[in-house]
Amino acid sequence: MRKPPRQQRSWPIAFAAGFFAVGAVVGWIAHAHGAPKPSAFDTPVVSGISQTNPVGIASAEPRIEATSGTVGSSLRVPIDGMNIESMKGGFAEHRTGHEHEAVDILAPRNTPIHAVEDGTIAKLFFSKGGGGNTIYEFDPSGRLSYYYAHLERYADGLHDGQKISKGDVIGYVGTSGNAPPNTPHLHFAVYELDDARRWWKGRAIDPYLVFTGRNAG
Repeated sequence: MRKPPRQQRSWPIAFAAGFFAVGAVVGWIAHAHGAPKPSAFDTPVVSGISQTNPVGIASAEPRIEATSGTVGSSLRVPIDGMNIESMKGGFAEHRTGHEHEAVDILAPRNTPIHAVEDGTIAKLFFSKGGGGNTIYEFDPSGRLSYYYAHLERYADGLHDGQKISKGDVIGYVGTSGNAPPNTPHLHFAVYELDDARRWWKGRAIDPYLVFTGRNAG
């Protein structure tokens, strides 16, 4: 029988030697640098759904807990006689160039507006082209801000830094700012503040979920 050419006999030996060399290099890299680190997509996140991310993607943002004195049934409605269910859907309504991220509560002009919780008047602010006469109230923990806008006027003597109690009258329904002149209403929003506690900056939360305690679910 004729012997196979030398080249055919030698290629398996060369292949095995090359494979061994590659394995040695990979082993040296792993020893020198350690195991690969997880990517950002492998990093665990806090379970929950952000109100700015309603499609169900997990978010690392902290969630509001329905504990006493913060949210849920402990809050008082800002307008006497209003139905909480009337808030449903208002948060996601579209406005020109942006989403509403608040609820509008219709009421006759000069209807009293009540503080929804104990807290502090963080800022009284007038925005001619926006909310008009507005109030930013911080809750006792300093984590939430309640925003009341389009007021006809403030309650007598109300001022920045004032401590208020749940149920106190802090203003009256109106149409100041860019509200339709024939549609008096309260524009009400809830914001989760960052660590800087800036009255003008926060993450909007659906007031309906806050009042029903569903934001913690």
